[in-house]
Amino acid sequence: MSELGARASGQGRIFQTTGDQHIEEHHHHYDVGAAPLVGPGAVVPDSVRMPLVGRAPGVLRDRDELREVLGAAAAGPGGEVHVLHGLGGCGKTALAYWLFNETVRDHGRVGFWVNASERMSLRAGMLAVAGDRGAAAGELATAAAGQRAAADLAWHHLDHSVDPWLLVLDNADDPSILEDGAWLRISPRGIVLVTTRHATTPLWRQPGVTRHGIGVLPLDDAAQVLCDLAPDTGDLRSARKVAARLGRLPLALTLAGSHLAHQLLESWSMDEYDRKLDEASTGLVDRGAGYGRGESRHLVSRTWQLSLDTLEAGGLPQATSLLRLLSYWAADPVPLSLLAGAARGQAEFDGLQPGLQADSLEPALMGLLDHSLVEIVETRGVRCVQAHGVLLDSVAAGVPEAQVTALAVAAASVLEAALPEQGVESPQVRNRLGLLAPHATALLRRAPAESTVALAVRTARLVFESGDFAAALELAPGIVARTEAALGNEHPLVLEARHVQSLALYRMGDYAASEALERSVLERRELLLGPDHPDTLRSCLSLTWPLFLRDRIEEAAQWAHRALEGQRRVLGEESPETLSTWTNVIELLPYLEDGRKFELEAATLLRTCEQVFPPDHVTTMIARHNYAEGLRVLGRYAEAEPLAHRVLADRIRFQGPDHPLTLSALCLKARVERGLGRTDEAVVTLGEVIARRERVLGPEHPFVVQNRDWLTQWQAAAEA
Repeated sequence: MSELGARASGQGRIFQTTGDQHIEEHHHHYDVGAAPLVGPGAVVPDSVRMPLVGRAPGVLRDRDELREVLGAAAAGPGGEVHVLHGLGGCGKTALAYWLFNETVRDHGRVGFWVNASERMSLRAGMLAVAGDRGAAAGELATAAAGQRAAADLAWHHLDHSVDPWLLVLDNADDPSILEDGAWLRISPRGIVLVTTRHATTPLWRQPGVTRHGIGVLPLDDAAQVLCDLAPDTGDLRSARKVAARLGRLPLALTLAGSHLAHQLLESWSMDEYDRKLDEASTGLVDRGAGYGRGESRHLVSRTWQLSLDTLEAGGLPQATSLLRLLSYWAADPVPLSLLAGAARGQAEFDGLQPGLQADSLEPALMGLLDHSLVEIVETRGVRCVQAHGVLLDSVAAGVPEAQVTALAVAAASVLEAALPEQGVESPQVRNRLGLLAPHATALLRRAPAESTVALAVRTARLVFESGDFAAALELAPGIVARTEAALGNEHPLVLEARHVQSLALYRMGDYAASEALERSVLERRELLLGPDHPDTLRSCLSLTWPLFLRDRIEEAAQWAHRALEGQRRVLGEESPETLSTWTNVIELLPYLEDGRKFELEAATLLRTCEQVFPPDHVTTMIARHNYAEGLRVLGRYAEAEPLAHRVLADRIRFQGPDHPLTLSALCLKARVERGLGRTDEAVVTLGEVIARRERVLGPEHPFVVQNRDWLTQWQAAAEA
């Protein structure tokens, strides 16, 4: 009531004034029960003019080419849709944040940011955008009540916007949300940028939509992110180590840098942080979320669970089991043939929950690909699937206790079925073993037990037997350490792991270390297994060549003869292992100045091998090789030459041109040419040997050093 006694009710208003006034009012009347904009309990965004990001990046590293493309789109006329897709935590939203600010500041566009992770947030955000672009409250209420298509209303006002605009649809990880309401459209007035984990939906393939895959950062840029956030905790070298350990994933880098920068009670350097990561990577990294927003999307330990939840809701709970299976292997590429073998029923999946059967592997893998949890890569000419290391660590850490054993059994079963039984010398098998070996050692780390130890040791042995001596030496020490921790120092598998390491040390030129390690293995095997156990006899033979290559020839011959005599008693005269050991013995005989015995034994061995083994068996090839080598040592070059040529051709055909033993055959050819006086030919052949051995064995291997000395001598002799 006013001083004049007037009274207002309902929608009425009273104005009281003195003097001349101009009053203009607009009234919009709605039913008291009109529907809210987006439904009961809906939350209307406070603003669509500001990026809704959990942690705004200070400096955006890398992405230069993509930023150039997006910047050009922002400066252009509009009518484009750009989709940024990739693994959760790879920096899609950070790139969208950069483009939003760049566009608003430098290109005169109005920026809109809408959370597209859920239907309600998308609808609320888009109606708020419509309101910003001039939609009347009545129109909004009608759309909210379902009496008008909400997407049509939003896009009508975007199409008729006076100002050009940029619309960011962030976290559109379920494309069906955009598709069901036709929320994704192209407008001449603006640019749409979508961020999503979903890589393969048909929605991204419609005309006018351009997709951009977002991966991890290059190592130097990833290291610089850490230096940006925590400059006082280490230099670029230290930052590179941490960045590599975190797989160069922007989310993990941001959390790690935040942790390092905000320490109070602790003051770790980057080097100390790197060491701590070995204990609990995802748990440690997530501590950095305490200095910003800590919801699931901004936690390493939870960010990918959102995608798995979506897959489960879509009827693919098996995707969780498959990702858990992958988490028990390494972050290295996994050959698709490995999973194909499992899909043919060659693995045990009993006990996995959610249940995983052979016929569900394909759809589960497709689901993981669709949500950018894995990607298809080509490694060594083989199609593989690969997941990010931090993702795998996170998933493995979250495996329920009741599933640990079943996963270990399944992971071991799949790998076991993929290992070759024979013919490991071929380049194709050597290549396959190189892809499988990291997964056997990772499984041992995830689930140390006698079965996983046996698998890892067998894999290392096969890698060695394939001729990849450098890889075997790289694998062996870690397997030895984990095997000792799991089974103790005197378990037969521990002794076998050390035996493989000693063999690799010998082949890679560390003869003293090989001898010392093999002697310790022999001592324990004699004590635990007895002097004539096959494993004990293998250790006897393995002492031969580290001794021989340091000119302790008689001692080497004693060990070789003990191994041969023992195997003849225990395994039989014509067992494959006995005949293989015999090939070693005949190689020593010429150096003992026993040419007559050498010739008799070599000829007998070669005949026996040809009778016992199928044509072109590797032991027969070795016998022929050592026969030719013995003839060379005895100075019988003309007799050695045809054998040397045949051996080289056989080695190349069966083991490939770069197998270390093929290079031994090539070296034999050079030495025979030199012995026959064809020095120019010998120099060319030896030069090829050196170049290939440097690649395969390394430039400091004793064979390479020796070959360089020979080359210098031969060249000098040729010029004399």
